[in-house]
Amino acid sequence: MALTKTTFRQKCLGKIKNSSKHNRFYKNQKINSRLFEELKKIKKREILFYTSLPYEADTAKAIKKMRKKYRIFVPFMQGESFKMVPFRLPLKKKKFGIYEAGTSLRDIKKIDVAIVPVVGVDGNLQRVGFGKGMYDRFFAKLKKRPYTIFIQSEFCYTKEFICDSYDITCDVIITPNIKVQNMAKIRNRSAKRDTNWRLNRLR
Repeated sequence: MALTKTTFRQKCLGKIKNSSKHNRFYKNQKINSRLFEELKKIKKREILFYTSLPYEADTAKAIKKMRKKYRIFVPFMQGESFKMVPFRLPLKKKKFGIYEAGTSLRDIKKIDVAIVPVVGVDGNLQRVGFGKGMYDRFFAKLKKRPYTIFIQSEFCYTKEFICDSYDITCDVIITPNIKVQNMAKIRNRSAKRDTNWRLNRLR
């Protein structure tokens, strides 16, 4: 039976939700540390973070640390997608259990870096998300593609090409123990149907 995006998503969600809760704090510490290192290296100033659901990698510590020197934005749900709003406290629990900052009248269409939660990735390093399509619609509205970092609490991937043309791809994937670099993006080539990527196992 051929692998589909739906069945792969279910497999990855099962892996994430069944992972050890005992190690979750340790994994989040690793991800926040590696994310901070990556952001310092690329030296970009305006960053879209996400506010974490319970089974997503928690980036709260990275947000707290980075907002001292960088302009931090977070999603604000709007119809079938979202807009970016400046990160500010307090956050309020909204649709799908997502915590949001207050809305803003600004219509921001440009960002340097986007940090995106991921359920899984396919052989082209395209994103398999939660099936709502929000990030795909959001990216389609941007004037310029940002440097994109996928975050996974559990590395879940397939070598198969199961994503659609509109599914976003990344420059790098960060997990607690694995970092994947999209070499096609580094060389300024189209990443479409390109498996030229490098995986590093980290301590």
